[in-house]
Amino acid sequence: MAAPKAVVVGVGAERGLGAALCRRFAAAGHHVLVAGRTEEKIRAVADAIVAAGGRATAVLTDATSEADVVRLFDLAMADEAGSGPAELVVFNAGNNQRIDFREVSAADFEALWRVGCFAGFLVGREAARRLVPLGRGTVIFTGASASLRGRPGFAQFAAAKAGLRMVAQSMAREYGPLGVHVAHVIIDGGISGDRLLSRFPQAVEQRGADGLLDIDAIAETYWQIHRQHRSAWAHEIDLRPFKESF
Repeated sequence: MAAPKAVVVGVGAERGLGAALCRRFAAAGHHVLVAGRTEEKIRAVADAIVAAGGRATAVLTDATSEADVVRLFDLAMADEAGSGPAELVVFNAGNNQRIDFREVSAADFEALWRVGCFAGFLVGREAARRLVPLGRGTVIFTGASASLRGRPGFAQFAAAKAGLRMVAQSMAREYGPLGVHVAHVIIDGGISGDRLLSRFPQAVEQRGADGLLDIDAIAETYWQIHRQHRSAWAHEIDLRPFKESF
C-alpha cells in the first residue's frame, strides 16, 4: 500500500518544531516533504529521517513565493510508486523580532507579514485546492500568543499572527463541511529548540524543569489533531508549559 505524504512548510534546524513534526509524521508511516528556505537544514532533517528508516524528501521552498508553493503541492499530490497524495499539511513558517513601534519600518512590517501571514494564505489556498476535491485531509497552522494579543514591541508580529488565525478560521468554516480538517495551534510559551536556546541559553535554567515546551510533545499534539474523528474535530488548541501564566 502506498504511503500517504505529509507536507511540513517552515522546517529549519534539526532541533526545531518543523523538524520534530517531520520526524513524527515519518514515524507514523508518512512520506514527508521537508519544505524550507535553507537547503542545508532541510536536507539534514530529511537525511536523518531516511537514516532512521523513514521516508522524506527535502524540497527547497520559499513559502512567500506562489510559484514555489504550487510546485511543492504538485510534488505533494503526485501519485507515485510507493507514495500517494498528501493527506496532512502543516504551515509552520514565521519570524519574530522585537522592535519599538516607532522604529518599525514599512519593510520590516511587510517582511514579517509576508512570512507569517501571506505565506500561510498561499499554503492554505493551495492545500484547499488539492484536498477539497478529494474530500479529506488535515491542514494545521502554527500560531502563537500573538495570535490573540499584541505586546509592546511586537505589533508587527501580532498583526501577522492574528491575520493567519483569521485565514485558518475562514478555511475551517468553508472546508470543514467538505471533509477537510483545518486547525490552528497556539504556542503560548517558549519552545525548547535551537532558535530560542541559541539566543537565550539561560532560558532552561530560568524556566526550570518543563518550563519550556518540548518540541516532540508539541509534534505529538499535531499528530493527534490529524487523527481526530470527524465527529469531534478541534479547530483551535493552545499549548503551554504547566507553569506558564496566561
